[in-house]
Amino acid sequence: MTDDVLGGGEAPLRVSTLELFFDLVFVFAITQLTGILAHDVTVEDGFRVLLIFGALWWMYGGYVWLANARTPSRTTERLLLLAGMAGFLIMALAIPDAFYRDGVALGIGYLIVVLVHAWLYQRVNRNIARVVPFNLAAALLVIAAGVVKGPAGYVLWAVALALPVLSPLVVHPRGRFSIQPSHFTERHGALVIIVLGESVVDIGIGAEGHAVTLSLAFSAVLGLALTAALWWAYFGAEDDEKAERAMVAADPAVRPALALAAYFYAYIPMLLGIVALASGVKQAIVNTGSTLPAGPCVAMGCGVALFLAGSAAFRHALRIGPERYRLAAAVVAVAASWVGVTLSVAAEIALLILIVTAALVTERRATRLAERRAAVDTVDA
Repeated sequence: MTDDVLGGGEAPLRVSTLELFFDLVFVFAITQLTGILAHDVTVEDGFRVLLIFGALWWMYGGYVWLANARTPSRTTERLLLLAGMAGFLIMALAIPDAFYRDGVALGIGYLIVVLVHAWLYQRVNRNIARVVPFNLAAALLVIAAGVVKGPAGYVLWAVALALPVLSPLVVHPRGRFSIQPSHFTERHGALVIIVLGESVVDIGIGAEGHAVTLSLAFSAVLGLALTAALWWAYFGAEDDEKAERAMVAADPAVRPALALAAYFYAYIPMLLGIVALASGVKQAIVNTGSTLPAGPCVAMGCGVALFLAGSAAFRHALRIGPERYRLAAAVVAVAASWVGVTLSVAAEIALLILIVTAALVTERRATRLAERRAAVDTVDA
């Protein structure tokens, strides 16, 4: 059974402005995660970010699938979607103290997000009833984690994240949901643009209160160039367009599994990579001529590495291009972190730009060579 659109609604052709508005609230929550990493980065901080991001990302994906099934055009649907946005906003506001003072508030925001999503989706496709228990249990566990706190709270958070993320193994989406490829790929591409844009905003936040000297301008341009390199790795390499063609060509029954593999699981390291990179650049922007502690330097190196590894996983899921060059570059990017610790932050950022550029150039040349060989083989045949 595929999506059963009720009440005369229509499957979306383009991303609506309300969806983009929704994404701005979600990205605000993402920037709150950047704030957690913008100080002394610890393993515990990274674990917290991973837990919160997982919960946010799963339910964001749920709303994307919802809008992909039917454009929110009715007044009631729009008001309910705004209520879901309010839930995300409450979660975002609670993120800085999510494991202390505001844990319950974050859980309540999460519960609102889950309930609104369930109510809207069951009007479009009643198969969502199979998934709702996992989402509802996760929200209640997050509230419980906010009450008990401490080590037990972390355990509850981990279970809350595992329940929905592993639910596709229990409730396989094949034949139960449908995917509109053009809308789906456009929505996720727009999200990447917004998140990259927020990383540029972090450059401005890091420079706030400092005179715009030649050194600061150079640092800002370096940060922008590194963000642009990540943009190029996804959009400049036309991965978004190739992904849409791959989704269109796939059997409709297979598309939900492809969507989970490419646009949920593979997107996790990509988005976390941007978050980590932005947190490092925010601290580095006024210190590029000097070294910094390992925290921000590792955040930048690992941020680039995560994005490249995620984009390689994205390509692998959809079979849209080579992956080995990006994976090799990801390994080198992690090693480049120590340049910021031992030489200068500017040198690390410049080296990261070079690493991404070299990977993309090598990848492009290899692709063209493979295309020429394939064309020759076709002529010979």
